[in-house]
Amino acid sequence: MQFVYPAFLFALASLAIPVLVHLFNFRKYQKVYFSNVQFLKEVNEQQSSRRNLKERLILAARLLALAFLVLAFARPFIPGKNSITAGKQQAVSIFIDNSYSMQTLTREGSLLDEAKRRAKEIASAYNINDRFQLLTQDFEGRHQRLLSREEFNNAVDTVKISAQSRSLPQIINRQQSLLQGQNAAIPSAYIISDFQKSAYSQTAAKQAEGMQVNMVQLKANTLPNVAVDSVWLLNALHRPNETERLVVKLHNYAAEDAQGIPLKLMVNGTQKALGSFTVKARSISLDTLTFSGLQAGWQQAEIQLQDNPVTFDNQFYFTFKVRKQMPVLLVDGGTPNVYLNAAFRADAFFNVNGINDGNVNYSTLGTYPLVVLSDVKSISTGLAQQLKSYVAKGGTLLVFPAADADLASYRTLLQPVGAAWPEKLVAEETRVASLNLQNPLFKTVFEDVPQNPDLPKVHKYYTLAAATRSSTQSLMELPGHQPFWAGYNSGSGHIYVAAVALDDAYSNLQRHALMLPVLFRIALLSGHDQPLFYTIGQDNAIETEPIQLSEKQIIKLQKGTLSFIPDVRRQEGSTLLYVADQIQQPGNYRVARQDSTIAITAFNNSRHESDLTYLNNADLSKLSPKGSAVIQAGNGSLKGAVAETNFGLQLWKLCIILALIFVAAEIALVRFFRVNKSQVSGLV
Repeated sequence: MQFVYPAFLFALASLAIPVLVHLFNFRKYQKVYFSNVQFLKEVNEQQSSRRNLKERLILAARLLALAFLVLAFARPFIPGKNSITAGKQQAVSIFIDNSYSMQTLTREGSLLDEAKRRAKEIASAYNINDRFQLLTQDFEGRHQRLLSREEFNNAVDTVKISAQSRSLPQIINRQQSLLQGQNAAIPSAYIISDFQKSAYSQTAAKQAEGMQVNMVQLKANTLPNVAVDSVWLLNALHRPNETERLVVKLHNYAAEDAQGIPLKLMVNGTQKALGSFTVKARSISLDTLTFSGLQAGWQQAEIQLQDNPVTFDNQFYFTFKVRKQMPVLLVDGGTPNVYLNAAFRADAFFNVNGINDGNVNYSTLGTYPLVVLSDVKSISTGLAQQLKSYVAKGGTLLVFPAADADLASYRTLLQPVGAAWPEKLVAEETRVASLNLQNPLFKTVFEDVPQNPDLPKVHKYYTLAAATRSSTQSLMELPGHQPFWAGYNSGSGHIYVAAVALDDAYSNLQRHALMLPVLFRIALLSGHDQPLFYTIGQDNAIETEPIQLSEKQIIKLQKGTLSFIPDVRRQEGSTLLYVADQIQQPGNYRVARQDSTIAITAFNNSRHESDLTYLNNADLSKLSPKGSAVIQAGNGSLKGAVAETNFGLQLWKLCIILALIFVAAEIALVRFFRVNKSQVSGLV
């Protein structure tokens, strides 16, 4: 047995007071003389023995009552295996899970309300001089300090639901980073959560050195829930008044089928599509919504799902831009290519800019989704380097070698990015042997594929060296599976290389009926569009087109009355906006420079919170650090369980009860123990 406050044991010296009072009882007796005391002697002896017994019992009761009262103040306990050092100031970190799943209702309110109450109960189990840290999913800077118990309770009352969701290792590392700096204190950590499988089961936590971790699991009801996990548009490029097709990924997280879930698509505040869907239990369903009538500009879209009682994931936001025109850069060797100019200028949607290879403005390359390189005899080192960077960041490069090209310079451009390069010229009459109809470029080119299609004739061509990477997408092939026109993935972009120059001396490709649809499909599938949406807590960098700012101009993210200033970093071909943890609410945010709109981005909550299934005791024990304790939050207070975990079996309450019992025994002895009862029947 040990004591929390052993100094109080010095008060046991006060036990001498009742003993001294008993030994030096100075009560004076009055003498009464009788002529014959023969018959009274026996009576006096009997009364004296009873009086001595009573006094000894009273003395024992007083001593025991006083002793147990002193022990109660000394706080005795029987230590357990995880007991901390008693009597020293403690540093305690308490994490309250305030993620969306904590909105789940129980008989006593929401899980978040219960978590707040449990946090206060844990704090009450410690001493008044101990210090506490409050931690939530937000990882706020103001929670990086230790508080008194009263300050801690006040801070707990301000905790609100957050869109953030942290893993178990992240939470423990955050707690340990603060508590390790408190050299004079004994660190303890508590994690109060419902412990969802989706949020906590990815990675097991490492051993927390020098810190006792306690898991407090709140019991939540398993509720049915259907959520929109993701969306994507099938159209590669969005043009005004064209029909758009949106694929919606619905996920049923419940163990029962979801029947007739109503879903509505809103674009710029106008309803564009409506549907009702059925999703089987624990499965994913993909459904397509069709809509049209869009005008040029940014489109703010929202999917609304009616699914109760879980409502925090019933909205899904996304944005995209409908282009009025698409810029295309044609780079030539000094003489514009008449075929390429005629092809792209035939459609007003393409905004064509032609320039020779010596006058390319490298800073504006990123603004062009498609760059076409043709009739350039020798590619300079600077241009090759800039084009490689352009492709790596998502651009599309289309290469037609020049007649009498400097093949070494083409190799310098194409080999490092994993694409085939012109190796040698072959003067041989032949014809394109086949088309790769599985390539996405040909997806909408043919209504019916003829048995013997008329394919381009070839008079001479460059053999294309084998690509150094396996990401080849053949478009057309010569006999013997020799590549005639092929595509390659490189970084985030694409490169298409042809084996012939656009010259009648090489082939009739430039005059062939396939030339125009293939060029248009490459253009429409090119470019690096902004993602339809970002996820709060996971994506903190927004990539936009290059933004030019003066000294007094700043970039802001705005949503209603909310406004944030991101960290702006420029790189070649784009601008990155870092928002860190500033975005806490889902929705569509306007990227503004003063009064002008640069882009509109959408942020959604992580769908990890949508799966309302929870870890059991065995799973939680496996994921928890070695030596940690799992405390199940029952109907009673956690104060006793926490005290028993930290200090072992507490005995001070038992001491108080025993002290009261012996005080009551003393009172009973004084009042009911009679010593004057006559022991003889009479005198002779």
